[in-house]
Amino acid sequence: MAAESSSFDLIQVVSLLGAAVVAVPLFKRLGLGSVLGYLAAGLAIGPYGLALVTDSHAIIHIAEFGVVMFLFVIGLEMKPSHLWGLRRQIFGLGSLQVILCSILLTFVGVLFGFSWAVSFVSATGFVLTSTAIVMQVLGERQELASPRGQRIVSILLFEDLLIVPLLAIVAFLAPATPESAAHATPLWQTIGTALLSLAALVAAGLWVLNPLFRVLAASRAREVMTAAALLVVLGAGLLMEMGGLSIAMGAFVAGVLLSESSFRHQLEADIEPFRGLLLGLFFLGVGMALDLKVVAENWGIIVSGVIALMVTKALCVYGVARFAGSNHTDAMDRALLMAQGGEFAFVLYSAAASAGVIDARVNANMTAIVVLSMAITPLVLVLYQRFGNPAPAGEAREADTFDEQHPILVVGMGRFGQIVNSMLQMSSHSTTVIDLDPTTVAGLNRYGIKTHFGDASRPELLLTAGIENARLLVIAIDNREQALSIAHFAREVNPNIDIVARAYDRLHTFDLYQAGANEIVRETFDAAIRAGKRALERLGMSRDDAEKVGKIFYRHDRHGMIEQARVYDPTLGPFNNKQMAELVVAQRESTREAVQAALRGEEEEWPHGDD
Repeated sequence: MAAESSSFDLIQVVSLLGAAVVAVPLFKRLGLGSVLGYLAAGLAIGPYGLALVTDSHAIIHIAEFGVVMFLFVIGLEMKPSHLWGLRRQIFGLGSLQVILCSILLTFVGVLFGFSWAVSFVSATGFVLTSTAIVMQVLGERQELASPRGQRIVSILLFEDLLIVPLLAIVAFLAPATPESAAHATPLWQTIGTALLSLAALVAAGLWVLNPLFRVLAASRAREVMTAAALLVVLGAGLLMEMGGLSIAMGAFVAGVLLSESSFRHQLEADIEPFRGLLLGLFFLGVGMALDLKVVAENWGIIVSGVIALMVTKALCVYGVARFAGSNHTDAMDRALLMAQGGEFAFVLYSAAASAGVIDARVNANMTAIVVLSMAITPLVLVLYQRFGNPAPAGEAREADTFDEQHPILVVGMGRFGQIVNSMLQMSSHSTTVIDLDPTTVAGLNRYGIKTHFGDASRPELLLTAGIENARLLVIAIDNREQALSIAHFAREVNPNIDIVARAYDRLHTFDLYQAGANEIVRETFDAAIRAGKRALERLGMSRDDAEKVGKIFYRHDRHGMIEQARVYDPTLGPFNNKQMAELVVAQRESTREAVQAALRGEEEEWPHGDD
């Protein structure tokens, strides 16, 4: 019998993994995204599909740890100072959106004929957006660190904080009975327990976690470090749950407390495999939880409820975003992304049903409405991106924020900048990388090269990136005017900074020299010298002689460029500067003589050092 049970469990595990492996790549190939793939796979193998897996609620309960770990990783990226900078967005923007949406959605419930208490509980549950779906979509877009991504994360954090007061309100709305009154917990005790749990977690983060990880790192046992990372995430969640707060909030706070730790990157690497697998399992569970029988029996109220609640919430989110200063594109994107209900709604509806605030039928219908709204959100986003013209002309993407500053800035990550940045990073130097091409930024981030989107010719962006305290600036962009603008501003605000700049040609080199660049590299100069040496070899010259010619040409040309830059006058044009023309002629003659002497076996005496 035990063997039969084990075999059955194994079938369910294989079904879950097989459905994900088949559906997710297929849906991504179709351009529908991984979330919709997981949801469709869950619906196919769940109790209302092929019935290969029957206990969807148990799977959701376990897989919610994927959301918890996701918030821990987000916390690792948010230093306390950065989080403090978002306080207005968390409590200001978050509270405004939640309050207005709750009022409007409650009114929708009353229009459907429900009592105000049932309407309020249903509305507040639907207001709590799905953290899992939103975080997954933002992660796939590489927008978690962008300004609009940070605003959305701030609102989600505020909504996570609301679960405690909402559960307290549900208890208050419950019909009074002698038994419930006897077991009721005073409000002051509920709040005090929550604050005590939060204080205990902060104390542990400040004085226990870093010493613990130092001891574990000294043991050089990788599996113990992984176990410790999981212990921190789950332990913090358990502590918050004991205090009446959400597990996800505990994980986020633990991440923030470790955001400045030297073990931050190690922790993120240890958690990442579990986070991805459990988050995918969560979406599979949501797909399986869609009770098609309930939908079929109450399709009218459920379909109309999904439409009414999602449209109302989307309009409210859009209005709040526009009121807060977002442009139409960002406001519309946020409205569609946050129009669904979330996983915390299941907790709230279950508590309300147990307390007698809503009956079993309302609980089943609202659960189906929330699941259906979560399921169609990725599809709505895909349709909007394809047919809704989400990025009209004149509304450019906002620049990314910088969560940390490094002593080296690299501007431009094309074929030139990538090589320079790789050499710096492989030599153990930390760099802040900026590029203006969103496709390049997304691609490099996908390959693990942290790159920020933004126009580095804007002074405010360079200031936030840390140009005032930077040691080195590498300008690797191919836009001549922007390169000059960046060099001018960097030298102005940081006189001691070293500037290595890419130049298009000789005239651009002269301009960059006058703008304050220390080292200027013509983008094709070294490659052209190599090509010249190879051409000489093909004509019969020995490799040693070709290398001598290349070295002489390099030294003479480099020194001549410095001399020409000193007399360069951009107002005269490239061929009207008599003094420069004389220098060019003299340089070419001296270079020719030096080459010929070298080919005769004579050593050149170079009076200008090693430049």
